[in-house]
Amino acid sequence: MLHYTFEDMKSMDRSVLGNMVPLELFRTIRLIGMNQGLPLGGKGTTLTVGRKIGESLPVNTLEELLQLFEDLKIGIPRILHEDDRKISIAVEDCFCKGLPTLEEEKLICDLEGAILEGALSKIMGRRISVREVKCNAAGHEHCEYEVKL
Repeated sequence: MLHYTFEDMKSMDRSVLGNMVPLELFRTIRLIGMNQGLPLGGKGTTLTVGRKIGESLPVNTLEELLQLFEDLKIGIPRILHEDDRKISIAVEDCFCKGLPTLEEEKLICDLEGAILEGALSKIMGRRISVREVKCNAAGHEHCEYEVKL
């Protein structure tokens, strides 16, 4: 079975359309296709997919991971708090920024949290838990993740 790597994703030959796709396409895949189209809002799928993506990223430190998040335009992350047991990471300009606020306080950026979880588990060589605690789509000022070490 063929397995792609993150490095493979950089191989592009789109001379007309280039290497960018519109944010609305990504949002449509995530929120209509996966969130509304899969059982349980696609939570199991996005967690599995996100962790696998995170494990594949070419990063060796938290700082490299946060920089790659920004480079890939996932969002602009910053550490709010860090100690031996927990890290709180805010992500500004997340893909959900500007979407209408949902009626119920629903957090929709679980894929990004799972990417953090997969990458940090690889970096630290042990299972790390990441949970989204704030989301723009729920009316918060930014998306935020709690990393349990």
